[in-house]
Amino acid sequence: MTTLSPEVFGFLKKLNKNNNREWFTENKNLYTESQQNVIAFLEDLLKEMSEFDEELAKIDAKKSLFRIYRDTRFSKDKIPYKTNFGASLGMGKGSQKGGYYLHLEPGKSFIAGGIYMPESAVLKELRKEISLYGNEFLAILKNKDFKKHFPELDQDDKLKKVPQGFEKEDPMAEFLKLKNFIVVYYLKDEEILNKNAAKNLAKVFKLMKPLNDFLNAPFS
Repeated sequence: MTTLSPEVFGFLKKLNKNNNREWFTENKNLYTESQQNVIAFLEDLLKEMSEFDEELAKIDAKKSLFRIYRDTRFSKDKIPYKTNFGASLGMGKGSQKGGYYLHLEPGKSFIAGGIYMPESAVLKELRKEISLYGNEFLAILKNKDFKKHFPELDQDDKLKKVPQGFEKEDPMAEFLKLKNFIVVYYLKDEEILNKNAAKNLAKVFKLMKPLNDFLNAPFS
């Protein structure tokens, strides 16, 4: 079982202080070593997770890892590198399917699950599903272990009014206002660096699966 090396966070901390091309080029070996360690960790994590979600066995750990190079073409912030390692385990911006995500950053690591920023047509279908099968949806959110780890769904960009096409009095009105259907679990550095981190994270990811199954139902 691969353990995430403290050197990964060491590299990210140094990069945060020296976020320029000259330093990165001179220390490319630190990036390469960290990247390889993260990929090996992801391979073990995916293996653990595929025991409860067989779709994850198809994911290539290396390809799941986002590039560290920032796209600065349309950004005022011209810092060239991300100061984290992020991996999409079937989840990403505009994804049409519920999945999982891992974010590694000193003091700011987290894991997430669900559907992030779905396209408008997909979002409409998800809202219909929640309106129609509200009790089933609430049963997932109110599950004791689920609620302990994820007190609420992400509230970013939530609408102020119930979206067009749905009744204002809909019992699920507050959920229909959401634009994302994701849950997030924040991690301490020691949890990530623990020798059993892959097994431990897989257990938390497993709690997200009923939510993903519900969100994927309209499209399966």
